[in-house]
Amino acid sequence: MSQLTIQNFELARSIFLKQVDGIDDMEADIQPDGFNNNIRWHIGHVLTTAEYFMFGFPEHSSNLPEQYVELFNKGTSPADWKGEVPTLKELKQQLEEQLVRVQEISPERLNEKLEKPLFNLTTFGELVNFTVFHETYHLGQMHSIKRVVETQTAKQA
Repeated sequence: MSQLTIQNFELARSIFLKQVDGIDDMEADIQPDGFNNNIRWHIGHVLTTAEYFMFGFPEHSSNLPEQYVELFNKGTSPADWKGEVPTLKELKQQLEEQLVRVQEISPERLNEKLEKPLFNLTTFGELVNFTVFHETYHLGQMHSIKRVVETQTAKQA
């Protein structure tokens, strides 16, 4: 079971990274009508949330800049961004590095009880599975935004 949990994460992350590869900087920053965020936000949000769930960011993990909480946390928006935001290249590299760290998680850790339940999840393995669900949800959002942007761009050409 523990091997399957990590394999599911690896599969979701590899598909997510392929989607990121197919996005250019212009597309990443367009926020079409009807969407709360842009693709760059979704990428950063997936990265930041996975770091939070799996490594205790920002209190227990220094693998990401602390400003990512202000940029990509739930309830944030690109409209509120101030200063520099990470490039797609930086975000992709951090996603890849995070995947390596996830692959190094010991199988025994997946059975560990959480200090307190989160979303009715009680073990770390359940939280990893939720992280996979969360990642694929945002992958779908990114795919939808990309299609809308491509359709709008084609109509303007």
